[in-house]
Amino acid sequence: MRFHDVFSFLLRLSAATAAAVTSCGRAAESADLIVTNGYVLTMNDRKDIHENGAVIIKDARIIAIGPASLAAQFTAPKTIDARGAIVMPGMINTHTHASMTVFRGLGDDVPDRLRALIFPLEKALVNRELVYWGGLHGMIEMVQGGVTAIANMYYFEDEVARAAKQLGLRGVFGQTVINFPAPDAPEPYGGIALAKKFAAEYRGDPLITPAIAPHAPYTLDAAHLRIIARESETLNLPVLMHVAEMTDEVATIRKEHNQTPIEYLDAIGLLNRRLIAAHCIFVNDSDIALLKARDVGIAHNMVANIKSAKGVAPALKMFNAGLRVGLGTDGPMSGNTLDIIGQLGYVAKLHKLDNHDRNVMLAVTVVEMATRGGARALHLEDRIGSLETGKLADVILIDRDATHMIPFYDAYSTLVYAAGPRDVRTTIIHGRVVMEDRKVLTVDVADVAAHMRTIAAGISAAVAKGIR
Repeated sequence: MRFHDVFSFLLRLSAATAAAVTSCGRAAESADLIVTNGYVLTMNDRKDIHENGAVIIKDARIIAIGPASLAAQFTAPKTIDARGAIVMPGMINTHTHASMTVFRGLGDDVPDRLRALIFPLEKALVNRELVYWGGLHGMIEMVQGGVTAIANMYYFEDEVARAAKQLGLRGVFGQTVINFPAPDAPEPYGGIALAKKFAAEYRGDPLITPAIAPHAPYTLDAAHLRIIARESETLNLPVLMHVAEMTDEVATIRKEHNQTPIEYLDAIGLLNRRLIAAHCIFVNDSDIALLKARDVGIAHNMVANIKSAKGVAPALKMFNAGLRVGLGTDGPMSGNTLDIIGQLGYVAKLHKLDNHDRNVMLAVTVVEMATRGGARALHLEDRIGSLETGKLADVILIDRDATHMIPFYDAYSTLVYAAGPRDVRTTIIHGRVVMEDRKVLTVDVADVAAHMRTIAAGISAAVAKGIR
């Protein structure tokens, strides 16, 4: 080796050694990923903000968080310079049906959409391939919009979970159970057996939490709801369910049982901490007290509910009463888009209007619902929902450079009233960079879009032939 080469090697070695030593003279601690120079919005109990901060990640968890100078105490194979972007916990979508992206745009402005269009289309067209590609496409949209965890319910839910694993998305995935033959279960209520099999397959998975998803109180009988309650308890499975969403649901249960839907589910044994109840539009004060006493998670789907003209759920009252309230998009046939950021402004403004008070549903409250509120609704607040030492590293970076993001005075107001899903620059889930600088790194987005166009062409042909 020539003298020049030896000298260059020694210089590089000296520089590497210096980089591995802190300003205090101690050896730097190893990490997997460093995010630095960001406006860090922790969403912890104190709502701490580090205006020029850093988040240090190792083994899928946050091991340190604080001012940007903290980064000098660590070495990592990858460092992301946030360049002033908002660094915050990922958004959590507490209720959706990702695979229904294949039907997005069908059924808008159609009366009785569920029975007149959705159920017939699903019966005729839904299969494993459609569920996989539609689910993957929908979950890509969520990752691009800063969603890092979801609660999803549909048929062939094992295919949705498979797609989520490939993409790298965290979630609670519920196998649908319903009282008529379904695309994945030729016998009514066949989804119960499928849910048990699905739960066994994914038990203990770091990203996938298997669940059972009875469609609604009006599409299952009491006997099978009791079976689901027992299986949920035995297998410790979350239960995903549409609850108190329809006026005819409320009227039928009142007529048949002289109860509200909440009281009915409580009598059956389903109202407990394993339940994540979507919608809860038609609940009274007594129902709210019962939901709190049973520690139920609530998925508030503002955009889907107002689009269908069903009403405004008393989510603010529930949140102020200490219930576990998160935000959801519902399926892409209901709310059409799947990002949570796009929900924020609607949640704030509609509750102000509904209460005739501009001083309610503050921006900070809405952001809390979208992050730690969603984690609480899924009973995952010990793991996700805020940026804190020891929690799983589900982190997003939101640019502040777009015209509509300038000037920047208050992070919460900016997120709720100005930001959009395309402002999300980078999405990190379980310590893994899933999207960086708007490029999804784990799957081929163009290939997924091509499959979706092929599926959509087939659906269009079927609809033209009168399949409804």
